[in-house]
Amino acid sequence: MRAFFLGLLGGQLRIVLTVSFALIAALTVGLNALVVSHVIHEYLASAEAERVARDMKLAETFYQLKLDEVAAISHRLVLDQWVVENFAAAARGDPQAIQIIDRQITNKIIVLALGGTHLIAVLDAQGNLVVGKVLWPEGSLSSTLTRGHLGDLPIVRTVLETGRPQAATEVIPKEFLAQVGLDNQAFIPLLETPLAAPEPFDPREGTAGLALVGVSPLRDPSGQLMGAVLSAYMFNNDYTLVDRIKEVAGIDTVTIFLGDLRVSTNVTDEAGRRAIGTRLSQAVRQVVLEEKREYVGRAFVVKEWYITRYEPLWDHQGNVVGILYVGAREAAFRGLVQSFNQRVALIAIICILLASIIAVPISYVITRPVSELVEAHRRLAAGDMAVRVLTYGDGELATLGRSFNSMAETLCRTQQELLHKEKLASMGQLAAGVAHELNNPLGTIMLFADALHRELPPDDPHRSDLEMILKEANRAKKIVADLLNFARQQEVLAQETDLHTLLDQSVESVRHQPTFAGVEIIRCYDPRVRIIQADPAQLQQVFVNLLNNAAEAIEGPGTITIATRCLNGQVEISITDTGCGIPEEHMDKLFTPFFTTKPPGKGTGLGLSIVYGIVKMHRGQITVQSQVGKGTTFTLTLPVRWVGETGRPLPGPQGAIIG
Repeated sequence: MRAFFLGLLGGQLRIVLTVSFALIAALTVGLNALVVSHVIHEYLASAEAERVARDMKLAETFYQLKLDEVAAISHRLVLDQWVVENFAAAARGDPQAIQIIDRQITNKIIVLALGGTHLIAVLDAQGNLVVGKVLWPEGSLSSTLTRGHLGDLPIVRTVLETGRPQAATEVIPKEFLAQVGLDNQAFIPLLETPLAAPEPFDPREGTAGLALVGVSPLRDPSGQLMGAVLSAYMFNNDYTLVDRIKEVAGIDTVTIFLGDLRVSTNVTDEAGRRAIGTRLSQAVRQVVLEEKREYVGRAFVVKEWYITRYEPLWDHQGNVVGILYVGAREAAFRGLVQSFNQRVALIAIICILLASIIAVPISYVITRPVSELVEAHRRLAAGDMAVRVLTYGDGELATLGRSFNSMAETLCRTQQELLHKEKLASMGQLAAGVAHELNNPLGTIMLFADALHRELPPDDPHRSDLEMILKEANRAKKIVADLLNFARQQEVLAQETDLHTLLDQSVESVRHQPTFAGVEIIRCYDPRVRIIQADPAQLQQVFVNLLNNAAEAIEGPGTITIATRCLNGQVEISITDTGCGIPEEHMDKLFTPFFTTKPPGKGTGLGLSIVYGIVKMHRGQITVQSQVGKGTTFTLTLPVRWVGETGRPLPGPQGAIIG
């Protein structure tokens, strides 16, 4: 892993940025996807549990409504006047009385809203069957029942003994069911079930019936107990209630257990049949039937896992006789979670791909200035001093680009200055040699020409020729003197100098020359600038030279502005004219020896070279700004205090010779 990151960081910046963006996106989106998936999984699990809890409340409501309906039938019959008036006769076997009670039972049983397996029986005070009727699941009615004994059923015995009505979930053993023809309906063979207990919870499972039973006491007009009316709805092999709950309440699966045996359910087995005869898992049986409390959570139901709730069913004596179950298939929940995870993963992959695609142009935008800087550095190192980079905005890369441009300009300027110094040194050596070689012949020519000029009479025709020889020889001597002045290693006699006075003296020395006719000289002195340490003679030569050049550049009326300004430890002197200006192509040649734009015979081209040398010897700088047709400004920057080779200011007021 370390080698991978080291290799990545050592690669091209664009690749590093693209991969980094992609990794950041992958980590961020991936972590976000994991967190979201976990949160949604927990939310769905909680929602599923809440849904099953809601399903159980709905199922309990339907279950209680059915129990209330069953109890209401028995209650209405004991209040039926026809039943009360004909009961005694029917108990004695009077066919007409039996027929009347049978008709009332039929009227009550056929109007049941849900249908299913129902039993209504009118019993005497000993629990003997007087009149009864059975409604089968397919909706048919049995013949009138007049024989049987149901007095030993616990709920019937309780009502006959106490005279109070009872309604509860009861187990009706096989022998009682056989008396009314419901023993075959109640029979359910026990099937082998994975995870079930070895033995049934209730030994009557498979033969007994689980039913909602309502028993109301039957009294004569005087209030004496005559018997009871029993109404029952049996669950065995009857799916009316569980299917009704599933259809109306939208519950996935509903089951009713007798003990741990499924007697009514819409859970299916592997063959797609209702799982009647299968039994409850032992873990759930332990909680609900033996510990008598509800079970909430995952449970293995017949063939697969469900998210379930199991509630115990109680008889009228407070015994747990069965279970009401609701559940949702865990596979559907897992499918929902899996589908959501797949979508989250797809979104994450798309986000990572989009981040990678977006990272390419972004990395290009970021690395483009860096690449340009790298290429510019390479070209600069190869000697291309004209290379520059474009800067964008005000950020770090723009600052870096501007710093590079400034560095390149400084290097270019330094290189030009070095070349200029080398050129000046070479030209100085050449000028010194030429000047020394010319001095002696010029001296001889001037000596003999002057001697001949003195000896000739005034009217001699050759006298004008000798005067021309002397004039040109003097001009040549001046040129040789300028050459020697340019080539000579000047010495700076630094001393306290009043800059403004020196400037005024320079102006006074030139203002009477013909070139200054019509030229106005404006002085703008900074009062903070006064005394500096410099060589006044050399500085005056500089100022005079620049003033002469400014006046020669002005054709007709114009102005020359001399300004000083105090800087941080330095003084700035600018001389600005309103002359013709200097063309752009001549700007880089101004300080080159023997370069001049004046006509032949009007200048040697050494003036600005000498100015440049004096300024440099004073540890200063000289710059030029010019615009053709508007004028030129020469700006000199000099230290206020002389700094010699040691880097320390000159201490003495009398000056010192600096070689």
